[in-house]
Amino acid sequence: MMEFAERVRRVEPSATIAISDLASGLEADGVDVVDLSVGEPDFPTPENVVAAGKEAIDAGHTGYAPSDGIPALKSAIVEKLAADGLDHDESEVIVTPGGKQGLYEVFQTLIDEGSEICLLDPAWVSYEAMAKLAGGSLTRVDLASHDFRLEPALDDLADAVSDDTALLVVNSPSNPTGAIYSEAALEGVRDLAVEHDITTISDEIYKELAYGVEPTSLGSLDGMSERTVTLNGFSKAYSMTGWRLGYFAAPEALVAEAGKLHSHSVTCATHFVQHAGVEALENADGAVAEMREAFRERRDVLVDLLAEHGVEVSTPDGAFYLMLPVDADDQQWCEDAIEDAHVATVPGSAFGAPGYARLSYAASEERLREAVERLVEGGHL
Repeated sequence: MMEFAERVRRVEPSATIAISDLASGLEADGVDVVDLSVGEPDFPTPENVVAAGKEAIDAGHTGYAPSDGIPALKSAIVEKLAADGLDHDESEVIVTPGGKQGLYEVFQTLIDEGSEICLLDPAWVSYEAMAKLAGGSLTRVDLASHDFRLEPALDDLADAVSDDTALLVVNSPSNPTGAIYSEAALEGVRDLAVEHDITTISDEIYKELAYGVEPTSLGSLDGMSERTVTLNGFSKAYSMTGWRLGYFAAPEALVAEAGKLHSHSVTCATHFVQHAGVEALENADGAVAEMREAFRERRDVLVDLLAEHGVEVSTPDGAFYLMLPVDADDQQWCEDAIEDAHVATVPGSAFGAPGYARLSYAASEERLREAVERLVEGGHL
């Protein structure tokens, strides 16, 4: 009989993927499901980016690429980082097949058995899984009681971290809340990281999807460049989820160690996809702006629709998610919503926020209206 590794037995399947799979199963049976569970833009990849990928295939870029990324893409990434106030060179960047792979490599490189990782709740579901797979232990700071803002919770964060904290993960704009942490809040994080010599991950995968607020890159603050890993990718802002392309930038010593894991696991990101990534960074700002404006309009529609039915929510400043207050048993609420109203959402408890459901507004305005109508008619709102 097979015996399975303890590190895998520590984790549960992704809650977001599980809900999405359930929705797909219902749809396969002919049920019309309004799927507000998935974190995937509903726009096509920009045409010029697709064309660049096809041209790269035609040009023969179908073999191995340099393990840490092709020079043209790394150069474009360095320029993008510089525009965000981050000073890196090509030797401090690894291109990965998706942002999630980048995070996994960083966790595996930094965390030993028993290492302490601090998360800001609600937090993306895979942070906890990655921490457990690396053998780490978790300390969590609750932001839900502070309207998902970090600044009022800095005292709680100060109590949660210590000289024993190996890693602090910051995700701004946030999945699942859409919150963007203020510069003052991040300066508070900086002060604690410097005081306790804590390495930080700044997950900026939604940085280009901000509505009237300019997110601050944590690594741009004084004292943080030498202790921050900046993570980003192409899935969200460029609608390239299936292309699987991401990257992280960090001090060269960390990149060198992470490069060992990278080269022995995925080898490299797909060669022709990296050429599409260059095109995205250099020539897709217009498409990103159009998607960003559409998401902003949808956010406003959804917030207003909920308010019409007496449901007040925290208005997100970025990403394309909203946290909806629901029953204390949010898991049961989400199951009932998909079974009865055929609206798919994700339980907040999966993110460390019981009593909420995460809604993705990466769906058309028509479908958002349909979702709210169904939830109201089913007695779920």
